[in-house]
Amino acid sequence: MASSSPAAPNIVFILSDDQGPWALGCAGNEEIHTPVLDALAADGTRLENFFCVSPVCSPARASLMTGQIPSRHGVHDYLTGVEVGAQAPDYLAGQAIFTDVLADHGYRMGLSGKWHLGANDAPRKGFVHWYGLEGGGSPYLGATMYRNGRREEVTDYLTDIITDDAHAFLDREATREEPFFLAVNYTAPHKPWKGQHPPEFEDLYADCAFDSCPQEEPHPWQPTVDGVAIGGEPDVRAALVGYFAAVSAMDAAIGSLLEHLEKLGIAENTLVIFSSDNGFNAGHHGVWGKGNGTFPQNMYDSSVKVPAIFHWPGRIAAGQVREELFSAYDVPATILELAGLEPAPFETGPGASFAPVLQATDDSAEAVGRAENAVVVYDEYGPVRMIRTRSHKYVHRHPHGPHELYDLVADPGERHNLMDDGGAHPVLVGLRSRMAGWFSQHGVPEFDGAALPVAGAGQHSPLRSPAGQPDPLGAFTGPNWDGV
Repeated sequence: MASSSPAAPNIVFILSDDQGPWALGCAGNEEIHTPVLDALAADGTRLENFFCVSPVCSPARASLMTGQIPSRHGVHDYLTGVEVGAQAPDYLAGQAIFTDVLADHGYRMGLSGKWHLGANDAPRKGFVHWYGLEGGGSPYLGATMYRNGRREEVTDYLTDIITDDAHAFLDREATREEPFFLAVNYTAPHKPWKGQHPPEFEDLYADCAFDSCPQEEPHPWQPTVDGVAIGGEPDVRAALVGYFAAVSAMDAAIGSLLEHLEKLGIAENTLVIFSSDNGFNAGHHGVWGKGNGTFPQNMYDSSVKVPAIFHWPGRIAAGQVREELFSAYDVPATILELAGLEPAPFETGPGASFAPVLQATDDSAEAVGRAENAVVVYDEYGPVRMIRTRSHKYVHRHPHGPHELYDLVADPGERHNLMDDGGAHPVLVGLRSRMAGWFSQHGVPEFDGAALPVAGAGQHSPLRSPAGQPDPLGAFTGPNWDGV
């Protein structure tokens, strides 16, 4: 049977795609149906203030794997161009990722779903199973998958396809003695939405008022195509129904995986993590989309915050909601420490393990200290950078702005940009200085995003040419994008 040693738990890491922090019942949304995730949070620890590293898919996922920022790992926008086959670049080649460490320590690795970090068809180190989506997005009916490098065209509902594959992996691995790591990377609730989801889940929202997604006046920075927000769909109500239905269908699928762990007798020693790559606005702030739902790109909390639930019976506190500010760059070190491995190699950059904060019985000075120190997070999206404390958020856009400053205590909805008031705000100099120093410390010059032409339109090549020379200008697409 799979690992029964608490020193080496099995790990199931479930990642959704474009799920706003507001799109969970346990986060206070009374309209959305997420009973499985709500129960998982009730029996585990939910992080109220958990942030992606960049509010768009590929750089956010690269940071989850490396614990580094885009200005060090070099992925600054969602990836496009050649994504499978011999000519597809692996954007993380040569970089340390936490799954390598797990593989080196005897974990059997599996992936079911979206990868979107280049060479999406190629299993990474230690992966005995790889079932990857061809690109970054897909219709829910008629997706193209790659099973250990071999192309498959599938016709069933994609959420179920990914889930069924994960079930098969669990069945196989439960007969072995080694611990396993399984990444279940859904495309839900990424668009398309209208008419894409099973009727039983769409019907849940037939009479929904969608008060949790107020359709505000369109943001002045929101690009449109034929009058439709670039990150949305023409039929707004149908898009809301589809988005909510996608979340609920995924929730039910996750429930089947949790039940499977119980039936296999391995639930007690399986660490389950649920999160998303980046946030999403479904009318919030007058935006449809995430960070690239506007140009210049935005850093609203609805774009940069994501759901995060950690569950491990008896090892992670049940019924706990933590308010500290943690980031996806903290995740690799945290997973390694929870797995009984040394987190230090992934704490040389911006990240630090918050495992002691999650522990059911750990009230040590170390745990308390880590909680007290988790008060600042940073984000970047090309030339757009953010520093966020518990009380303020500052967004700096290289080279000329516009910049934003919010008092999050007086204005948690980020409605009043203090930069518009004129004069110097007393916290501004300190935030700017702290931000500049942090990015200088954790970035590297050849991958620094501050001067790159990242417009939210996609990245189609690494920042180095085949000859090894930096090629930043040729790596990004033009102004027409679909916000993958």
